[in-house]
Order: sequence, then structure tokens, then C-alpha cells
Amino acid sequence: MKRFGQVIRLRPEVEEEYKRIHVKIWDEIAEAIRASGIVNYSIFLKDGWLFAYFEYTGPDDEFDARMEALANAPRMQEWWGITKAMQIPLETRAEGEWWANMEEVFHQD
Repeated sequence: MKRFGQVIRLRPEVEEEYKRIHVKIWDEIAEAIRASGIVNYSIFLKDGWLFAYFEYTGPDDEFDARMEALANAPRMQEWWGITKAMQIPLETRAEGEWWANMEEVFHQD
């Protein structure tokens, strides 16, 4: 199991809409997330910052393929078309990232 933390800014004028659409995400998106091996997925909001946490439970050698399948899941591009317009990515994110991956510096079970 591998843990991920990610961060991105949220446009202030869409905060309520962003929260509203995440009350109940589309069933196809929820199923694609589960099928990719992602569990314990949460998004937190504070002062215009979104922080996402999730765990990947699939085999390490399948991670890239599973994330690609997730990106290509039915309706995912439509969902991202809505949510990406609400977000402001960090200038310091790595190439190919939208949400910036964070380094885990501490964990305790």
C-alpha cells in the first residue's frame, strides 16, 4: 500500500460549487476510482487550498497502467473538464502533474 498527498488551489468564486458537486460524485467516477486500486480517498479544503489524500492498494508494477485507465475511464474527462476549471495548479508541480504530489515526511499507524 502506498499513501499519496496532493495539493492544489481552488478558485475562490467556485468554492460552494466545488463542495456541492463532491457531495455525491458521479457513480462512474466512484467506480473508476475503486477499480484503479485507490481507497481512503479524501479531499480537504482550507483557505482556498485543496489537500487530497488517498491510498493505492494495487500492485506497484501496475500503478502507471491503472492511473492511465482511471484517466481514460468513461466520463472522467468530462468530470475533469468541470473540476480543472475550478482549480489553480501550483507552478512548482512536476511535469505531467495537475495536483502537485507531496513528499511524505512522517507516518504513524
